[in-house]
Amino acid sequence: MGSTSTGLVRLGPLVWGLLAFLIGTAIVRRTRTWLRLRHIPGPRFAGISELWLLRKTFGGRCHLDTAEACTKYGSIVRIGPHQLVTNDPEVLRRMSAVRSPYRRSNWYDGIRLEADYDNVLSTRDENRHNDLRAKMAAGYSGKENDHLEDSVDANIARLLKLLESKYLSTDTDFKPVDFAPKSQYFTLDVISEIAFGEAFGNLEADDDVASYIKASDETIPFIIVLGIFPWLARIVYSWPCKYLLPSDKDKDGMGKLMRIAKAVSAERFGENRKDRRDMLGSFIRHGLSQQEMQHEILLQLVAGSDTTAQAIRGTLLYIVTNPPVQEKLLRELSTAKISNPIKDAEARELPYLQAVIKEGLRIYPPVTGLFLKEVPPGGDTLNGIFVPGGACIGSAAFGVMRNPKIWGNDANLFRPERWLEADRETLQQMELNLELSFGYGRYQCLGKNIARMELNKIFVGLLRHFEFTIVDPGSPWVSVNWGLFLQKDMWMRVTRREATF
Repeated sequence: MGSTSTGLVRLGPLVWGLLAFLIGTAIVRRTRTWLRLRHIPGPRFAGISELWLLRKTFGGRCHLDTAEACTKYGSIVRIGPHQLVTNDPEVLRRMSAVRSPYRRSNWYDGIRLEADYDNVLSTRDENRHNDLRAKMAAGYSGKENDHLEDSVDANIARLLKLLESKYLSTDTDFKPVDFAPKSQYFTLDVISEIAFGEAFGNLEADDDVASYIKASDETIPFIIVLGIFPWLARIVYSWPCKYLLPSDKDKDGMGKLMRIAKAVSAERFGENRKDRRDMLGSFIRHGLSQQEMQHEILLQLVAGSDTTAQAIRGTLLYIVTNPPVQEKLLRELSTAKISNPIKDAEARELPYLQAVIKEGLRIYPPVTGLFLKEVPPGGDTLNGIFVPGGACIGSAAFGVMRNPKIWGNDANLFRPERWLEADRETLQQMELNLELSFGYGRYQCLGKNIARMELNKIFVGLLRHFEFTIVDPGSPWVSVNWGLFLQKDMWMRVTRREATF
C-alpha cells in the first residue's frame, strides 16, 4: 500500500508538468501564429482562434459577415489565426491564374464527399487536378453530347407540366408551390440526364426520389465545418471514424447517390458497354478510369444541382419582385423572334435577358465558400500588405459582387441596366469580375457552360407560360448559407399568363 501511494504521489507532479508543458507549447505556437499576421486588420479576437469564423458560419450568414468585414477593414482582412479573406477580384485572379504559385490550402481537405477519394474539386495535388480537368473538360463543355440542349428543354417541359397540373392557381383556387425544391428537382434531372442519359425522375414524381436534398441539407454544413478545422477532417476521414460516414450501402441520401454512381460507372465499363454521345461517354473517351468516374459522378450531382438551382431561385425572385425589370424582360421576349422552346443561341442574342442573368449572378452569387488558397513559401505583397508564406486567403464572394468600388454606389441594387449602360472597356471589366462566380483560371467551374444554358432557357420557359407572385414578400424564403445556400419555403402563387410569346 505504501509503495502504491508513493507512486501515485510521484505521478501527480509528472502529469501536471506534462499538462503545463503542452498548454505552454500551445500558447507559444498560437502567439507566434498571431504575431505573423498581426499587421493585417480584422475582427477582434479573430486572429486568436477559429471561433469567430465558426460562429459566423453557424449563423448562416458568413457570406454577409465576410463582406461586411472587408467593407470595414479593407481589401485584405484577417478572419482566423491563419485565414484571410479578400473582396479584391485582382487578388483572386492572381491566386487562381494558370501559372500562379498559390496552391489549394488544407481547407480543401474538409470538402471531400468521400473519405478515401479526392475529386477534381477537393484534390490538392495540382498534377492530379490538371489531369482530371483535361479528361473531363470536353464532356462538361457539351461538345461531345449530341443531345445536351434537348435534355435541358425536355426537363423544362417537365417542370412546366408539373406547375400546370398541380400548382396552377386561379381567382377562386389557391395552390401555392414551394419553388425551392422544384428548382432543384429540375437541376438534378438535367444533370442526371446529361450525364447518364436518363433523368432521376424528380419532376415526374414531384419528389426528391434519391433523398438528395435532405442529404445535402445534412452534409454541406458538416463539410464546411471540416474546412474550417482541417485537423478535424483528418480525424473524420481516417479509421475508424470514416466508417460512420455515408456509404453506398445506405438506403437513401448521399449513400444512395454513391450507389447510383457506382452502378452507372460499372455499367459503362461492363462487358456490354457502348460508346455513348453523352458526358460520361466523353469522360471515357478521354481516359477517365472506372474508379475516377464513379467518384466524379457524385461531384457532378452536387456541383451541378445545388449551385444552378440557387442561381435560378435568386434571379427569379429578383425578377418577380421588380415590376419594371419584369416588364422590360417580357417586352423583349414578346418582340423577339425566338423559338419555342427558345434556343440557347437565340437567348445569347437577347441583351436584356443576358443583363438580367448577369445581374442575378452578381447580386446573389450561388457559391460563397471561402476556397482558401495557400500563400507561396516566400510570401507575397498584396495591395501594399506583405502576407507571409503559409497563410491562407479566401474569397468573400458577396464582398466582391456587392463592392461599391467595383459596381458603383448602387451595388446592392438589382439593376440589369448597368450591363447595358457601360462602355466597352467597363463592360469587359465587369464581365471579368462576374466570371469569378464560376471560379477563375485553373480552378474555373467545369460545368459553367451547362449552367449558362440552363439559365438562358429556364426564365424564358417559366415567364412564357406563367405569372409568379411571392406569397409573403416580407419573407420570400428561408435561406441559410453554408458556402452554398440551403433554401426552402419559397412559396409562390403561379397563374397562367394570358398573352404568351
